[in-house]
Amino acid sequence: MDPRFVYADNAATTPVAEEVVSAMLPYFTAEYGNPSSIYYRLGDRARAAMQKAREQVAALMGADPREIYFTGSGTEADNIALRGLMLSPQARGRKHFITTAIEHHAILHTAQALEKDGFRATYLPVDRDGLIDLARLDAAIGEDTALVSIIAANNEIGTLQDIAAIGALCKKRGVFFHTDAVQAFGHIPLDVKAMGIDMMSVSAHKINGSKGVGALYVRDGLRLTPVVTGGGQESNLRSGTENVPAIVGFGAAAHMAGARMEREHERLSALSKKLMDGVLAAIPQSMVTGHVTQRLPGVNSFVFTAIEGESMVIMMDAHGICCSTGSACSTGSLDPSHVLMAIGLTHDRAHGSLRLSFGPQTTEADVDYILDRLPGIVKKLRDMSPVWQG
Repeated sequence: MDPRFVYADNAATTPVAEEVVSAMLPYFTAEYGNPSSIYYRLGDRARAAMQKAREQVAALMGADPREIYFTGSGTEADNIALRGLMLSPQARGRKHFITTAIEHHAILHTAQALEKDGFRATYLPVDRDGLIDLARLDAAIGEDTALVSIIAANNEIGTLQDIAAIGALCKKRGVFFHTDAVQAFGHIPLDVKAMGIDMMSVSAHKINGSKGVGALYVRDGLRLTPVVTGGGQESNLRSGTENVPAIVGFGAAAHMAGARMEREHERLSALSKKLMDGVLAAIPQSMVTGHVTQRLPGVNSFVFTAIEGESMVIMMDAHGICCSTGSACSTGSLDPSHVLMAIGLTHDRAHGSLRLSFGPQTTEADVDYILDRLPGIVKKLRDMSPVWQG
């Protein structure tokens, strides 16, 4: 067992930054007030802390703080966006919405549930790099279309869509535009006004905040039908007592992400290039998935012929390296990743996937260590494979 530990699964979740923990701690103990308790100072201070966090999250996307609604996760934000819009009077009775074949399951499963309730969905295909065709999107929009929901950065292969172009097209065609930016927020510049975004889902735990808190940006003037009803918190869009410590931490994490974004983009892009070049040079019949340049910095995805992704992940863990595979076998399904199938990989090839995703703690020494261990792991697995013919 190697003593070294390398965490290379930041696209799954990130460690909570010490500064974020420090910001959160008082709101577990001394500042435990309910922000809806408006008649005494303890509640007022909790509400003020939430307002500061709302401003910090809004600043990172060019929004007004009044357009930020805190949720329990990015998944909940996606649900509120799709269901809340399609069920709202602003849909004007239109029953059709458009998404893509490579969305996160928070969107895909919600879309499928809406279809069972009588709505119609179009799932746009993508090319080999994971990009949609704008002309095909334009052609798919009809008189009955209310909403387009397209992921900003794919969580498996890292491909970045041209969100500004999609937003401009949706505005031209008179349909609402939502983007799941959970993976992109805090890692690339996003401006909801300039990009024509009506709704955007984000989450704290992808940017060194805590799990259990997300947010939905809703453009001013757009009124969604509440999905969760109750006490009327978050301007009646998402009822339930707010998770004040997590929200405060989200604000701190957003502020930190904004301050380091440009520097980290350059640094992680360089580390990713080193990893991709090294893997392709050292391991025969390996391939990078997703767009080579139009991708999220630090998200590196590969497929290797004749081996299973789960076996690679287990053997990498034995060497102290945390990573993931696009295959869903570990969750009890024998099907490979829907994303990898959508970009045209064969069933067998898609099973041999590996994702290594970097964060602020990733060093060049970590990349060197991965490149030192991964080729041997792939060779060992191929030597045991009955289908390897290298």
